[in-house]
Amino acid sequence: MPGDSKLPRAAAGALPARPLLLALPFLSLLLLLYVYSSSTTSPSTATIAITSTAAAVPLTPSPPSPHIRMRAAARYGTYEDYLRHQLNKTLDPRLRRVWATRDWHRKVSTFARLFASLQREGLLTNASRALCVGARLGQEVAALRQVGVANAVGIDLAPAPPLVVRGDFHAQPFGDETFDFEFSNVFDHALYPDRFAAEIERTLRPGGVAVIHVAVHRRGDKYSANDLLDVEGLVGLFRRCDVVRVSKVDAFGLDTEVILRKKRSAASAHHRP
Repeated sequence: MPGDSKLPRAAAGALPARPLLLALPFLSLLLLLYVYSSSTTSPSTATIAITSTAAAVPLTPSPPSPHIRMRAAARYGTYEDYLRHQLNKTLDPRLRRVWATRDWHRKVSTFARLFASLQREGLLTNASRALCVGARLGQEVAALRQVGVANAVGIDLAPAPPLVVRGDFHAQPFGDETFDFEFSNVFDHALYPDRFAAEIERTLRPGGVAVIHVAVHRRGDKYSANDLLDVEGLVGLFRRCDVVRVSKVDAFGLDTEVILRKKRSAASAHHRP
């Protein structure tokens, strides 16, 4: 069924009309994120993330693809095992300190340039409802708000208020056709690549744009669940979208940018994968 034109309450609460985050001095922002990163690494956070998402995603392998190689390590006994493995990275105190301090300004600046370029092309506007999939602490969300897209939010297994709410990209916590724009650079972490794509298509409005950054023929880290052998492996999953373009990028170890637009036809809008 079509979703509300407004964001769900859980996300809406994280979207102030004039984002407080961007009004804070930069050093105060780093302090806020440092404190938060240290406080969200408790076992209870991991337990909540696992129990709140595992029930929504059955352990059903994606159909084999000659374009995507699933990692042997991605053969988990249960979906909870997969979530625990991913959270080992997401909640790692050392990594969270790096993401919140040394990496913060560099990544926000890089993402802001990317999003500003998409605005100039008309693929993103200040009125867009935007989602960042697998956003960790939310650098992408901060960048969207910095370039004027105030109605932006991220999801990750562990929340990082006020930018990121709890959510699993295999089962997004949003209604159908909620967003005008979605960005992700975590495709390699998808245990079910087909479901990752289907959830983006489900929550994207007809005519909406998805931008995916991937590494082709490059192995990710030990937390990656799949290796993309060629870009067709990704494009072929988006059956309800047309390709706008595929181009090379240099984006934090990822080398390819895929931009897709969801088809506007009624048949496409109501199809379920």
